[in-house]
Amino acid sequence: MTARVFLVRGLLAGLLAGLATFFVAHAVGEPSVAAAIALEGSHSEDGHNHGHSPADGHSHAEDGTVVSRHDQRTWGLLTGTVAVGTALGGVVALVAAAVAGRMRRLTLGQSTALVSAIGFVSFALVPFLKYPSTPPAVGNADTIGSRTGAYFAFLLVSVVVAVAVTVLAVRLAPRIGTYGAVVGGALAYVALMVVAGRLFPTVNEIGDFPADTLWYFRRASLIILATMWAAIGVVLTGLLLRLQSRERVVIARRELAASL
Repeated sequence: MTARVFLVRGLLAGLLAGLATFFVAHAVGEPSVAAAIALEGSHSEDGHNHGHSPADGHSHAEDGTVVSRHDQRTWGLLTGTVAVGTALGGVVALVAAAVAGRMRRLTLGQSTALVSAIGFVSFALVPFLKYPSTPPAVGNADTIGSRTGAYFAFLLVSVVVAVAVTVLAVRLAPRIGTYGAVVGGALAYVALMVVAGRLFPTVNEIGDFPADTLWYFRRASLIILATMWAAIGVVLTGLLLRLQSRERVVIARRELAASL
């Protein structure tokens, strides 16, 4: 199978994952966002802000464009999840194509599932644990640049470390066995990311924001991330296994015809 075959199926898997993520985000995430916006609006009113607040159901862009909350939580959310899901599905598929057949005895389905799992942990879960998402009413606007930079730098470190320990585990597997290589690689990743987490700056700008609302928002964010990655991994693995099964049938038929 060529990289193009992987890419096409990855894009399809990402598209379906984006649709699934939209429904989860709309059902699980939007109530938390609405609660945070309501709190932000009440703070604005307490501060005698007589302009348009986020609680009025609109968001104002820098050019003055008004975007209603209805559009944000429907078409806007759908567009975002589908776009991100499709792009992410394509990336995961290309990585799966690059490692297919290179991870010792792992089958195509197993290697693809492993790529998805490692991607979720290194690209989504671990960076989230260090720098969890925050509601609209949380955080200082003056530090958004530094906070964003720290998050993406930590994400890059996480991905690089994950790739490095995976390559190391594959090379050590013939010597110490698959079990030892997997456990050793996982421990090495955890240890290195704990050190990185201690070295990177800590962000604490919650203030007096209600703890329960913050918890529900972050829990919803993690559920949305998990939905996106799980859907991509499951759908892409299924599509590739189905294609591989078809190719095996075609090859078997050709071999049978040649033997007659």
